[in-house]
Amino acid sequence: MLIDALCNEIDLRKDYLENKNLTTVYFGGGTPSILSSEELNRIMGKVKEHFLIASDAEITLEANPDDLTEQKLNELKAVGINRLSIGIQSFFNEDLERMNRSHSAEQAIGSVKNAQAIGIKNISIDLIYGLPNLTKEKWAANLEQAFKLGVPHLSAYCLTIEEKTAFNHFLKTGKIILPKEAETIEQFEMLMCETEKQGFIHYEISNFCKEGMQSRHNSSYWTGEHYLGVGPSAHSYNGVSRQFNVANNNKYIKGISEGTPDFEIEILTEANKYNEYIMTGLRTIWGVNPGTVSSNFGEEKLNGLMNSAEPYIAAGDLQWKQDCLILTQKGKLLADKIASDLFV
Repeated sequence: MLIDALCNEIDLRKDYLENKNLTTVYFGGGTPSILSSEELNRIMGKVKEHFLIASDAEITLEANPDDLTEQKLNELKAVGINRLSIGIQSFFNEDLERMNRSHSAEQAIGSVKNAQAIGIKNISIDLIYGLPNLTKEKWAANLEQAFKLGVPHLSAYCLTIEEKTAFNHFLKTGKIILPKEAETIEQFEMLMCETEKQGFIHYEISNFCKEGMQSRHNSSYWTGEHYLGVGPSAHSYNGVSRQFNVANNNKYIKGISEGTPDFEIEILTEANKYNEYIMTGLRTIWGVNPGTVSSNFGEEKLNGLMNSAEPYIAAGDLQWKQDCLILTQKGKLLADKIASDLFV
């Protein structure tokens, strides 16, 4: 039923994007790696029915390591998947068990090696720092293992604890203790230092890649390109508004089947657009371009930006590079605060 709804939503929203030429397709959110090749082919077929997919398109699938058997990987390759984003999180079994992950460290390593063996070289892995009991030594070992696997892309995120999760329960009952802020900062600094030694480019706060291997799909989000998202919880953006599909699977399927999709729309004000540009720009290696601010938002906004940025430039948190305002290594530790101080 969900696959039917996804395909029907693509039919319903085929005109959302003015540009029918797609350079990226991304299967994400939840566990798309559990989809069969028949289901993936059906979705891809529906996309091709309404859009033209470039011959060199980046087609990514998020995957759990334990789903990536040799047979599964061959099926994914046959479907056209040419990039994998593998949710490894840690190479230590005790951490994986604490996070309630279903895979083991051995499966994590094996999933990457098996993918490489069948010819899928464009692989990103996710790691998490700021975990309970994550020492400097364990974090260094996680990074070392990632480098040994030879993946060209690494995403690393600080642990966030959501309500109604096992982690939140353990925290409230005192079964786990989170590291101090200084320890988490040290782990992020280690991350920046060690990836740079290995030739990775820190192109977005949480993302690191070898030359030319950045996520083309995610980079389109950060550079303001328009995109269509289908499925429960999916987000879409057309430059004027953002659309958010209902998160509940049953409500999503019911709405699509009745021809009345369940979603919310946020019409973006000029202030929204400006603040989003500042936030996403500062998070990336491309930074904030004064010319873009001036042409898209006016001289008054540009003057306000320059005035607000000056104290951070003086403090060494922001710098000019190729006529753009970017965060320094020190400034990356304060990215959210700096961005909010530059908002209107």
